[in-house]
Amino acid sequence: MLWPWVALWITAVLLCRAAAQYSSDQCSWRGSGLSHESHRRDVEQVYLRCSQGSLEWLYPTGAIIINLRPNTEPSSGRMPDLYVCIKPRTDSQGAQVYLEQAGDLRLLLGEREQALGTVHCFSLAQGALFVEAVAQTDISRRITAFQYELVPSRGPGAHMYPYLHPGIVACKPCSDEEVLMAACTSDFAGSGIIRGVSTSSSSSSSSSSSSSFIASGTNDHSSVVVTLSRLFRQKSGLFAWAGARGRRWTGRVNVPAQCAVHPGGDEYLLTGSVHFGEAWLGCAPRYKDFLKLYLTAQEAGTNPCQVDTD
Repeated sequence: MLWPWVALWITAVLLCRAAAQYSSDQCSWRGSGLSHESHRRDVEQVYLRCSQGSLEWLYPTGAIIINLRPNTEPSSGRMPDLYVCIKPRTDSQGAQVYLEQAGDLRLLLGEREQALGTVHCFSLAQGALFVEAVAQTDISRRITAFQYELVPSRGPGAHMYPYLHPGIVACKPCSDEEVLMAACTSDFAGSGIIRGVSTSSSSSSSSSSSSSFIASGTNDHSSVVVTLSRLFRQKSGLFAWAGARGRRWTGRVNVPAQCAVHPGGDEYLLTGSVHFGEAWLGCAPRYKDFLKLYLTAQEAGTNPCQVDTD
C-alpha cells in the first residue's frame, strides 16, 4: 500500500506530464495524438475561453471535445445568443468534426470537406465540438486544423453576415440606434466613398448530413474597394494609408452579393466586422444622414460614445 504523500506525488507527476504534451491558452490549442497513440480510444477535453482562436491537432488519434465559451460571463447568468463559426485549413485532414450534445453526434465537417476551407456555423447552445480521428494505419503528415469565432446573431449589421444567414441575408437599413451603436462598437468605422466593385462567386454546398440548425457559409459576395477620408477605428490593419494628399485610407470590404452597392456618388459612414481576417460591411448610412442623427443624439445626451466628426 502506498503512503498518501507518495500517491499524491505520482498523481502530480502524471498531471504534469499530461499538461506538457499539449500547448494551450485561453484562445488556442495545439496538441499531438502521439501522446496517447497506444490508447486510440482516448478522449481529451479542451476548454477555450475566447471570442476567436485556432486549433491544431498533429497526428490525430482518439478524439477531443472542444468546449467553447465567451471570455466574459453574462451578468444575467444566461448564455448570450452566440454562434460558433469554424473555418478549416485547406490542408486539414485526419479527423472529422461533429457537434456533440448529451452523447448525440451530428456530422458538421467531413474530412474531405475541409480542403474547401468553407466556413460552417452553429449555435453555441447546441453543444460542443467533437473532433474524432479517422481510423488509419499511417498517421504521419496528418494535421487537423481550423480557426473559430464566436459570432453574435444580433446587433448592428449582424443580419448581413452571410455565414450565419446563407441565402437569406437581409439588406435592410440599420435602425437609428443600430447606426449609433455601430459607430461606437464595430471592428472598423469611417467615412468615405466606394471606388469599385468586383464579384467573387466561389460558393460551396453544405454537407448532406448537416441539419437545419447548421449553416454552411457561402462565399458569394462583392469585394468593394473603398477610400476613407475619416477613420474612426480599425482592427487588424484593414485600411492602409494611401498617400500624402490629405487624409486618406484605402481597403476592401466584403458585401453579400444580393446587397447591391454602387461606386461613386455619396459619402457613407462605413462600419462592419472582421471575420477570419476579412472585413464585412454592416451599417452603412449616408454620412450626412449619420451626422444629423449623431448631432441630434448628442444634444439629447443619448450618444453611446463620442465620435470625432470634424
